[in-house]
Amino acid sequence: MNTFKDLRSNMAMNVIGGLVALILLFGLIVSIIGYICFVDAFKSEYSTVTYHMAQAATVTVNGDHIDRYLAGEEDIEYAVTQRRLDSLSRKLNVSLVYVIAVDRSDYGSFVSVFNAVNNDVDDTAYTAWDLGYRRETTNDEYAQKYRAIYEDGSPYETVFRLNPPGDQHPHITTLVPVNSTDGEVTAILCIQRPISEMTNAVEPYVRMILFGAVLMVIVISALAANFLRKSIITPVETVADEAARFAKEHTKSTPLGDLSRYDVICNLVGSINSMETDMVTYIDDLTAVTAEQERMGAELSIAATIQKDSLPEVFPAFPDRHEFDIYASMDPAREVGGDFYNFFLIDEDHLAVVIADVSGKGIPASLFMMVTNILISDRAQMGGSPAEIFRFVNDNICTHNRADMFVTVWLGILEISTGHMVCGNAGHEYPALCRSGGDFAVLKDRHGFVLGGMEGMRYQNYELDLSRGDKLFLYTDGLPEATALDGKMYTVERMVETLNEQKDGTPREILEHVTRRVSDFAAGAEQFDDLTMLCLEYRGPDAQH
Repeated sequence: MNTFKDLRSNMAMNVIGGLVALILLFGLIVSIIGYICFVDAFKSEYSTVTYHMAQAATVTVNGDHIDRYLAGEEDIEYAVTQRRLDSLSRKLNVSLVYVIAVDRSDYGSFVSVFNAVNNDVDDTAYTAWDLGYRRETTNDEYAQKYRAIYEDGSPYETVFRLNPPGDQHPHITTLVPVNSTDGEVTAILCIQRPISEMTNAVEPYVRMILFGAVLMVIVISALAANFLRKSIITPVETVADEAARFAKEHTKSTPLGDLSRYDVICNLVGSINSMETDMVTYIDDLTAVTAEQERMGAELSIAATIQKDSLPEVFPAFPDRHEFDIYASMDPAREVGGDFYNFFLIDEDHLAVVIADVSGKGIPASLFMMVTNILISDRAQMGGSPAEIFRFVNDNICTHNRADMFVTVWLGILEISTGHMVCGNAGHEYPALCRSGGDFAVLKDRHGFVLGGMEGMRYQNYELDLSRGDKLFLYTDGLPEATALDGKMYTVERMVETLNEQKDGTPREILEHVTRRVSDFAAGAEQFDDLTMLCLEYRGPDAQH
């Protein structure tokens, strides 16, 4: 009897041990497959986002003037473009933004046209190439990418460097064509981004898969042990007891029926097959859900960072300018939003103020918002009235607007020395104006058509003359349409009342007061639109610090 118990114990251990080894092997294979799929999905998403960044950056480069730049001509335009690319490298949080003209005879070398370096993004030590710097193509892979863009019409090419040589960090490089007005590829714009998000995301993903596999082994092993006891060991003990009884009593007992080694093994095999099917389904579902969550988290994190860095958020914005005071804020309804504001000095005597609201929400709206902000800012720096700037931006958006998105914009250009302001409204909310000593009131200005809605639209300007102490308040529709728990909206009328409660405060005090009132009104209700505000106070050229 002791010998049989030892045999029974050894048999159970051998079967369970074999089953555990099988599950471990299966879990390892599924983990490897899940890891490969996760990395491929992350690389695909990274490649797509970087392509859109590079595509947006090509707007700043004049493809018709590449040869002139290399010949030392167009000095002013070249310097402006270089500054824009330097700014883009910081706003997009990328290591390198550079433009090269490739030797098309064998694609074995190229000449640097522009080179913007941002070593802060990944603690790198790149050195900017000078205009005209010639360099040999790194390897055959890059030569093939260059050929695909120049000869095959590829819209973009991507190179991943997970284990780069030397002191370089893992990164992705996306290459897009720079076209002339007649569609010819005259250069290639490249953006290099660190991929630390991917490398940081892989480790917790692998830990989670391994933990799940170990946990599954423990659970299934316990179930298997119980199954073996009921389906194999107990029937064997019954047979052994019956054999002992028969040996002792020598009497025939009730037949054991269907109990047999063959039936037990078949049942065990069927159970293992069933468990394997259930486990594969569970791990597949877990892998798919985890990969989707990681992808969405990485995408939203990148988009939120880009959007935040593209807006001025350091206040006081112009500490050395006492003629005016300005403050702005944006609270997106989601992780990223479609609203934006901006303000910048065109020259020492002209301040541009912008507020806008892109149709739609989420990442598409945030990308559209960034492109629109860049177009408006760059065009305003070239001079011209709001109507001229609107026309330029509208035509550029319509040319590449396959998503049929549009944006409402209010733009004003203040002559700081006189308080004279030339304004334009492309379908945006009416501003609110408070004259010194008076109250805030809605200024029903002249509206034009939204930007991106129809190519060839014309826009009109209107003028304001600000005196010392006058305040101008701009906002998006997320303010009057803020919703309470009972479904009621904040409304423009309530907004004006709130402004007048703090009309004598600074722009910052006014916006903080409005934010508190809206928060109290909403009382925790979920908001469906971004809340963006900007307030400008004109103090005059003779104002003191």
